[in-house]
Amino acid sequence: MSDQMESSFENKRMPMTSVASGLEFDVLPGLYCYTNQIVNVVFLKSGEDWYLVDAGMPHSGDTIKSAFEAHAGVDVPPKAILLTHGHFDHVGGIIKLVEEWQVPVYAHELEMPYLTGEKDYPEPDGSVEGGLVAKISSLFPNDAIDLTDHVHTFGANGEIPGLPGWKWIHTPGHTPGHVSFYREEDQTLIAGDAFVTVRQDSLYKVLTQKQEISGPPRYFTTDWQAAWNSVKKLEALQPSTVIAGHGLPMSGEELREGLAVLCTDFEKLAIPDHGKYLQ
Repeated sequence: MSDQMESSFENKRMPMTSVASGLEFDVLPGLYCYTNQIVNVVFLKSGEDWYLVDAGMPHSGDTIKSAFEAHAGVDVPPKAILLTHGHFDHVGGIIKLVEEWQVPVYAHELEMPYLTGEKDYPEPDGSVEGGLVAKISSLFPNDAIDLTDHVHTFGANGEIPGLPGWKWIHTPGHTPGHVSFYREEDQTLIAGDAFVTVRQDSLYKVLTQKQEISGPPRYFTTDWQAAWNSVKKLEALQPSTVIAGHGLPMSGEELREGLAVLCTDFEKLAIPDHGKYLQ
């Protein structure tokens, strides 16, 4: 297939924001969380190498690149872009970034159809109960993006090419190939949308970034039993620090207690009472 990458939403602007937009959080040495409108991207350094985790909202490539270069330097591209999954708010700037940096992209094999133009994601479910974000979610793009010839699958057994100390963990539910990233040495977790630290279906809470451990965004989650199992898997790791796809970074007892409650009461706290993806 052609090297030409394609996205139907790459250059569309989506006027969604939060009080954290444009802010950066120094989470741990060599680990930075940058909020792009309403979603987080991660700048990760290992030795002399840098990595980017996820690629933000549509039309955000230049913004993310500038924020990344403030750490790594103008002439130091990341070694790779690692994707938790391929929803529009996690790959919005990726074509611009890959074109500029000419770096590989890695994702789970079950996410490949959505990243090679073969298959669109299921449509967002605007019928789930929740706040205004859930109600307008039917407007969110669910199109596949075509990164053919640039995207690769992760290695076996949780290995991430060139990134010792970190491993990927398959955490499906929100999407079939969703992954989270974990560093056992200090129990640091990059959760993606397996769970988030803000109530993502509420416009008020998204705008204010009111912090609370919540399940994956309801309007895009299609397999709730798998999502619950993924939360159980991550809670069992007893993470000490988390960067989720949405919401502010969390650490310590607040994180562990909140995650334990979500794990126990997932059916009540996370799963909607009605919706087209309930089994």
